[in-house]
Amino acid sequence: MSHLYLLHKPYRVLSQFSDTEGRATLAEHIDIKAIYPAGRLDYDSEGLLLLSADGALIHRIAHPKHKQPKTYWVQVEGDIDETALQALRQGVTLKDGPTRPAKAQRLSAPDIPSRQPPLDPKRHPVTSWLSLTITEGRNRQVRRMTAHVGYPTLRLIRVAIGPWRLDGLAPGEWRREVLHAPKPTSTKSAHSKPKPRHKRRSASP
Repeated sequence: MSHLYLLHKPYRVLSQFSDTEGRATLAEHIDIKAIYPAGRLDYDSEGLLLLSADGALIHRIAHPKHKQPKTYWVQVEGDIDETALQALRQGVTLKDGPTRPAKAQRLSAPDIPSRQPPLDPKRHPVTSWLSLTITEGRNRQVRRMTAHVGYPTLRLIRVAIGPWRLDGLAPGEWRREVLHAPKPTSTKSAHSKPKPRHKRRSASP
């Protein structure tokens, strides 16, 4: 049995529990001893962060070979068009190589709390939202992908990692889930009978 903690990391909070520069950390939002994040979320990004004390569970969630899909709600500069969305679906070539194909679709402005501090509408008069699902974890990948197709990211919220979702959590809130390890399955039939063991006869004197 393992405990998994789902936290809605607010904007401008580090994905760690201490900082020598005095920036906000996870310690201000969740007070559970000896837990660590499975992966990270950038300082200027928001949304779902998974934490646990179970190192094996953290590895299963965070290691790239498991290709956990991650879904983001992305607010971009400008009115994103179908050509840009299709490019994201096919994969784009960044400085560190081509990305895997992503799931990308236009999204109505979600009913979520404003970011603090909020975006300045005078600096960003036209924005739009998309839902983007990727199976990689490169540094600032989503921001680089949207910039590559001509729509810089203004706000980035991770809403899902694999089967876990942000649903119902306000910024700074968290909840705990208990995960039970699957029981090993036996290769023997429940109705099979053990084979009789034959005693070895000793030789006559």
